[in-house]
Parts: sequence; C-alpha cells; structure tokens
Amino acid sequence: MSSLATTLGLRAANGLQPPSYAGYYLIWNFLFAYGFTSTRTLKQILGIDHNVSPREDLTKYGPAAVSSGKITQNQLDMLKRNEAAHQNSYEHFPVFASAMVWAHVAGLDMTDINVSALVYTVVRLAYVGIYVGVDTAGLSQLRGLCWWTGNVVCMRLFWKGMRAINAGKA
Repeated sequence: MSSLATTLGLRAANGLQPPSYAGYYLIWNFLFAYGFTSTRTLKQILGIDHNVSPREDLTKYGPAAVSSGKITQNQLDMLKRNEAAHQNSYEHFPVFASAMVWAHVAGLDMTDINVSALVYTVVRLAYVGIYVGVDTAGLSQLRGLCWWTGNVVCMRLFWKGMRAINAGKA
C-alpha cells in the first residue's frame, strides 16, 4: 500500500524520482478556475440567471432580485464575491500553467514540481473559499496571504528554472 506522499507524487515508491503530476494539477486547476468557481450554477439555483447576458446578472438584475425578495442582500454580496474569485482564478491560471511548463523545461526535480503544484492548489482552494465565504474586513486579509503564496510558489519555480538553465551555460 502506498503512502499519501507517494500517491501525491511527493515521494517515489522505488526511491527514485517520482513521476510528474503536473498534468493532473493543471487539469484540476483549469477546471477549478474556469468551471467550479463559476457563479452560473448558483445563479440558476437562485433563479437570477439570464443566459442572454449572464455577465450583467449581478449588476443589472441583482438589485431587482433583492428588492423583489427573490434573494437577500447577503446572497447578492456572496455572488459578487464569488464572481470576483472566479475572475481572479482564470486570470491567475496562466501564471500557474507557465510555471509548471517552465519547471519541466528547466528540468527541475519532480518532487519540487509536485510539491509546488500541491501547495498552489491548496492555497487557491483556500483563496476562493475565503473570498466567497468571508464578509469581514479583518478575515478577508487571509485572502491576500493566499494570493501572495500562490504567486510566490510560481515565482520560485521561475527563479529555480532560470538558475538551472543558466547553470548549464557556463
């Protein structure tokens, strides 16, 4: 039976380098950013989805839905935070994807790549959870910490990749 570390690609079962799980993390983070964080399903459940112009649902139709009692102001505020988290997720995905490709091109250690991908995934999950679920100024600061952690993970891979590639240029 393999350990959790082996299953996540953080350690190889045979003592060698583990396989790359970057593809799995890229697929998951793509689906998360572009699909799972979308407000579309929640808007359909709450009955305020307008397929003709869905990007205007919350600004154009949201206040009317609150006024009519269809949804509460808290629900509208949560949907707005969800939409912002969704936008940030698909804006940030290319940074992660680039870092994964760059790390492989540079020949970085697979354990390092897999650990970085796992940390990025966890902090992005936390980021979206905090963004959508937290409506107080103090606790919302945790969102910024998650955002910066995801950036640092990616920048670290860019940096390490640059150093690895330049080391071979001597």
